[in-house]
Amino acid sequence: MTSRTFSSGRLRLSAISVLAASVLVFSGCSNGEGPKNGSSDGTSPSASATATPSATATPTPAYRPADATGKAQNVPVPVKPALAGKNSKEGVEAFTKYWFRALSYAYETGDTALMESVSGPDCRFCNGLRDNVKKAWQGQRWIVGGKIQTPSVKPIFRPGGKSQQATIQVIQQEIAIYTPTGSLYQAVTRASNRASQAVVSFDSTGWTVIDLGLIR
Repeated sequence: MTSRTFSSGRLRLSAISVLAASVLVFSGCSNGEGPKNGSSDGTSPSASATATPSATATPTPAYRPADATGKAQNVPVPVKPALAGKNSKEGVEAFTKYWFRALSYAYETGDTALMESVSGPDCRFCNGLRDNVKKAWQGQRWIVGGKIQTPSVKPIFRPGGKSQQATIQVIQQEIAIYTPTGSLYQAVTRASNRASQAVVSFDSTGWTVIDLGLIR
């Protein structure tokens, strides 16, 4: 199902916990009078404390955004919220936001697998975005910017429908593609704030974007 308002143009979517345990062991008499120089069995009373070593964890590597000197490092992988697997209006909204987070991750890392896993094979716009990202990252190039935000997602949910729609405000940072020499590969793509519409379908595996386009 494809809205006639869609455009086929290029979418610029742009604990540590510390465990310390101390065990204090006591020995002595309980006959009403403590020993003066020793216990009733001839042993000296003693008290000792033993502390277990503090548990440590490897710190999470710090996120570093890309710049003209190199690629982004330790980019957090988007996690699909449980709500995004529900066949409901709220599920459509949560899934759509997740899809765009996966797309944003692709721009920032060059890894499109996550976005592809929740896109239908016949979604031409999705495929175009995938191809554009892969092309930008060819030849050891990398993208600076391109991160995406979706401050507004409005689902159009019809109970029992085979597919659902959502209107999305998509804000994307400017996109600069750099070569291994640190020079720009092409002119910078300006930041954008556009409206898009997604068509999503639900089955036993969850939601999938089956069509996507710009709203003119």
